[in-house]
Amino acid sequence: MTAIIEYPQAVEGRTPSSSPLRLMLVPAGTSAALVDGAWWPRSRDLTAELPPLMAVLDPLWGRITRVTVNPTFWPVIPRKVQVAGHLVHVGWFEAEQDPHKLLLLSYTTGRWDLLVIPPETGPATAARLMTAAADPLRVLTASGLMDEAEFFRIAAEADWDSTRELAWDSEGGQGAAPRTPAPRRPVHQGTAPGLRTAGNP
Repeated sequence: MTAIIEYPQAVEGRTPSSSPLRLMLVPAGTSAALVDGAWWPRSRDLTAELPPLMAVLDPLWGRITRVTVNPTFWPVIPRKVQVAGHLVHVGWFEAEQDPHKLLLLSYTTGRWDLLVIPPETGPATAARLMTAAADPLRVLTASGLMDEAEFFRIAAEADWDSTRELAWDSEGGQGAAPRTPAPRRPVHQGTAPGLRTAGNP
């Protein structure tokens, strides 16, 4: 089961992209906690990733005019991005902004904060993060949500390793009760059947 809402990417003059936008927002009409939802981009290229995101958010939240990020996870930060006939200014804050958060300023509505899920995140973890970020009752920051997801990932891996170890042991692998080898009869030179030695024709 996936908890990811995928919006077709609206590109001017073209049909929707075959790679839908991966985004989940808090339910309409609810007051958000520390984040307003989650976005799972497909790359770390803001120039490519921001326009389809803005194309979906502009009708929902009002025209987005400014975006800020923390440069920790974005190798290149463009100063401006062209979105559906208008420019979105892009800025960055290092110490002041959570590295896992995208801050959006709308021309008419105000400020919105999205958890940014790293592109390389696995689908199960991303689905869990999106569901958590879209829950208006959650009180974790973007980094807090990422830390929680990492904790669950490590716990799940430890559970999987324990299960594999139990299966290995039950099938006679290392750690199972040692088997006692059958005793061997000593073979004396010249007495074993078929064994010939000098002086024993």
